Amino acid sequence: MTLNSTIDRVTDRIRERSQKTRPAYLDRMAKAAEDGPRRAHLSCGNQAHAYAGMENKDDLAASRKPNIGIVTAYNDMLSAHKPYERFPDLIRAAAAKSGATAQVAGGVPAMCDGVTQGRAGMELSLFSRDVIALAAGVAMSHDTFDAAMYLGVCDKIVPGLVIAAATFGHIPSVFVPAGPMPSGLPNDEKAKVRQQFASGEVGRDKLMEAEMASYHSPGTCTFYGTANSNQMLMEFMGLHLPGASFVNPGTEMRDALTGAAVERAAAITKLGNDFLPVGEVLDERAFVNGIVGLMATGGSTNLVLHLPAMARAAGVLIDIEDFNDISDSVPLMARVYPNGLADVNHFHAAGGLGYMIRHLLEAGLLHEDVRTIAGGGLDRYTTEPKMRDGRIVWEEGSRESQNDKILRPASDPFAKTGGLKQLAGNLGRGVIKVSAVAPERHVIEAPARVFTDQDQVKAAFKAGEFTEDTIVVVRFQGPAANGMPELHSLTPILAVLQDRGLKVALLTDGRMSGASGKVPAAIHIAPEAANGGPIARLRDGDMVRLDAVNGGIECLEQDFDGRECATHDLTPNQFGMGREMFGAFRAAASDATEGACAIL
Repeated sequence: MTLNSTIDRVTDRIRERSQKTRPAYLDRMAKAAEDGPRRAHLSCGNQAHAYAGMENKDDLAASRKPNIGIVTAYNDMLSAHKPYERFPDLIRAAAAKSGATAQVAGGVPAMCDGVTQGRAGMELSLFSRDVIALAAGVAMSHDTFDAAMYLGVCDKIVPGLVIAAATFGHIPSVFVPAGPMPSGLPNDEKAKVRQQFASGEVGRDKLMEAEMASYHSPGTCTFYGTANSNQMLMEFMGLHLPGASFVNPGTEMRDALTGAAVERAAAITKLGNDFLPVGEVLDERAFVNGIVGLMATGGSTNLVLHLPAMARAAGVLIDIEDFNDISDSVPLMARVYPNGLADVNHFHAAGGLGYMIRHLLEAGLLHEDVRTIAGGGLDRYTTEPKMRDGRIVWEEGSRESQNDKILRPASDPFAKTGGLKQLAGNLGRGVIKVSAVAPERHVIEAPARVFTDQDQVKAAFKAGEFTEDTIVVVRFQGPAANGMPELHSLTPILAVLQDRGLKVALLTDGRMSGASGKVPAAIHIAPEAANGGPIARLRDGDMVRLDAVNGGIECLEQDFDGRECATHDLTPNQFGMGREMFGAFRAAASDATEGACAIL
């Protein structure tokens, strides 16, 4: 199938934009790989320190078996990462069967945005991605590994691990998922209870009951937010094994896939005949494929922040115009909550990622000629794993959707576009996701109410102050101001106002969760207010137009451009709950349009 002209054009544009950074990156990685297996260059004392804690010291010291470094985000506070508790033992056993050795190189932090929503800890969340990348870099710096396996699932963890993997791009890397929890209380029922609680119709006991029935066991949360968007991304970019993303924890298939990932990690080291450094996987085509997957599945807006940062680590420069143009050309093929009623388990059962990749390839919307850890091109990812006589094999995946209310072919999609739009105007640049927003709400023109934190919005709601169409502006929420916390806790409030018949929208230099849905939200506005961005010139009552059809965000007041920017005392955001330690990150963070990253 001929490659779609827009996909081809955007890929060429990224390649041209990266014409200095990508070759320089590849040259650095090639030089790093020239030395061959890393352990051969360590002194006897260096090696003795590295192997002292291992049972198989002789294998590590005297053999040429590949040694796999495990970087794990395990903790038992996050349901998504609890399954990783067993993985090091599984990996070591599988490595032994594959003629390899394996060591836990190090752990990285993994925080949960679901726990910190609306709390001070959320102001550390985005920069935890950078900390994860740094921590993984420390783990890999011991220079004793021929391949790496990265264990991570959730919001900032996978992007941080990818940044680290790209930085150590001369080493083969395999990403290993843990899988989603089994389905619990349907997400639409949970959302209904949240709105009922926000409007005072039910008490906290009913809210707690609903939340516990929804988030109920080890595994990833089952709605299609950032965590599950990450898992999709790793498969579309060829860093997972085919069909690995959405297999439940603790199953025979999950363990078999982990073992198979070890086999591949051992096979693609420089000690064998199939050397595949991850820097060669992470090229502009892989990142374009990832963006295509994001649009086709209706994935999380948080990836619009993370993908540019991930790509930059591999010398690839992505801009939000690339997301916009790809979104305009890629159909929405899935309806998974919050874009529909199904969860990721239902999506996987309906045909899942293998079905989507097959149809997107046939439509010319993906690069097939990429390198993947499975070997070969992306066509390998149209297969699905099966257990046969106690072993895992890959067979041809489904050509037909098993539920066309959840999953449809590219030729008969739920929508003709992916639903993500670039916004630009006299208020700056940002993005909006409209795949779950009713078409009549794609253009909102209304007076602004300006706030400097989400608690002020909640107080105004409780006081009954929202009685007319309103664009709620929440500024000083960018990475330089306070670490760019998610404002997802505003979603139930704005949804209540919308259900009352008001036209409402959110405009912010902050971000919204991958679980944001039916309320129009212009997010990631840059430059941010703390850096003198034009959003800092808005005043209560200004007429603002948010136009997701034509991609505009405008203040309609004639004197707007001549106003001085408002300022805000950010001192309370600089101390407490560890925020004082992150001042250097806030000071160094790039604009949201460049990934809001402090270390690249």
